Amino acid sequence: MLAAGGPATNAAVAFRSLGNQARMIGALGCHPLSSVVQNDLTQQQIDLVDLMPDVTTPPPFSSIVVNTVTGDRAVISRNATDRPIPQEPPSSNLLAQADCVLIDGHQMPLGKHFAQQAQQAGVPVVVDAGSWKPGFEEVLPLATVVIASAAFCPPGSSSEHETITYLRALGVPNIAVTRGGDPVLYQMPSELGELTVPDIQPVDTLGAGDIFHGAFCHSYMQGADFLEALTQAAQIASTACQSFGTRQWIQRLS
Repeated sequence: MLAAGGPATNAAVAFRSLGNQARMIGALGCHPLSSVVQNDLTQQQIDLVDLMPDVTTPPPFSSIVVNTVTGDRAVISRNATDRPIPQEPPSSNLLAQADCVLIDGHQMPLGKHFAQQAQQAGVPVVVDAGSWKPGFEEVLPLATVVIASAAFCPPGSSSEHETITYLRALGVPNIAVTRGGDPVLYQMPSELGELTVPDIQPVDTLGAGDIFHGAFCHSYMQGADFLEALTQAAQIASTACQSFGTRQWIQRLS
């Protein structure tokens, strides 16, 4: 299959598939490969705001091989750390009527800008902390929720519990660390615990964390508390892992 990917993209598709309106903001450009992304997002009914439509550099491209026995995947990819970043501040009305903002850690100055806007407007800021990237130390204190992967290691941290301690020190009120099929660690202002995830036989784990984030935003925006939203997100991500790719699982929703 060929589809647009990446943390924010997959999360937006999941969020939209659960019945919400999704707007994705970033810098895509006009390289021929960009049309693959644009067409896919149009098909998925995602509102794409391209802040650098005239950029000709190619978007990051990944080749992914899935083990049909275990559902594990191998990814050959070039990261997006050198993608051009808009020099002009984005329009102040891009977050108008937003109920939730997800920041994925790419294009960090943009993430910080929108996190600040959201915080000032009282809109929850959810941060997808997949891996540590420079600049996160300025974005994380703006978060309402941080959902980190087990691979997320802030400076000086070497375990999931040390990651939680680091985030707590920054004032993040709600924290979760996903660990694949192992229980999710969570920290709320007055409670630390583990959340068991569904026991399944995965077909494909590609994008499971991204779908988790989109599903979490859906539930959280609908009024679920932090723990309930984590539970529902784990269920939807588990459903996604029982289908090939990052789109087939959507058919199971109907």
